[in-house]
Amino acid sequence: MAKNTSGRGQRDLKVKVKTARGRKLSSTRWLERQLNDPYVKRAQLEGMRGRAAYKILELDDKFRFLVPGARVVDLGCAPGGWCQVAAKRVNAMGDRKGKAVGSVLGIDLQEVEPVAGVELHVLDFLEDDADEKVKTWLGGQADVVMSDMAAASSGHKQTDHLRIMALCEAAAYFAFDVLDEGGTFVAKVLAGGAEGDLQKLLKQKFTKVANVKPPASRSDSSEKFVVATGFRGTED
Repeated sequence: MAKNTSGRGQRDLKVKVKTARGRKLSSTRWLERQLNDPYVKRAQLEGMRGRAAYKILELDDKFRFLVPGARVVDLGCAPGGWCQVAAKRVNAMGDRKGKAVGSVLGIDLQEVEPVAGVELHVLDFLEDDADEKVKTWLGGQADVVMSDMAAASSGHKQTDHLRIMALCEAAAYFAFDVLDEGGTFVAKVLAGGAEGDLQKLLKQKFTKVANVKPPASRSDSSEKFVVATGFRGTED
């Protein structure tokens, strides 16, 4: 039997994209990266709404905060990939017999296509009464508040860094209002020198704060994630 010397069928071949007329080189590089990204391919095969779903999956594999029965709030949840992972892991649909049934609440400024086992609302979490609305929808305090939000890019690296850190800090203060004692806060941040104040704040409010870059985060990205566990609760 003849050997297959071409190597085809034995390994995936890298897809190369030609630069089309009217398309910038940077756009071509982005498209080529997408077509060759194993997480993008995995998301397509597994029906996940984007590769970002694997970031929260990998973080939970490490820290185990999405447990059956947990009540989860996903801030800026579009397109819904984090909600998909959370719903399965907290047993929001009750399909894991003998396990506690949790709940997942996704909120965003825009409407999000329905996600199985997830309650979705259009809401600006920066509104004065947003925390009370969320607690009403949840029927109590949350066990997990998570955020993969990023401010719209301005094209200026330092400005974008400050914007996303301000958004993350706002999400943290929101978490302080809705988390139950012992709860977890997970959020995307950017490396760049403005994280010190946020780290100091979280260490005052949680028993443990970790900074992690999960494998699903691209190596050339400055993003990382803060995982704060053991919320100390609010002072009366």
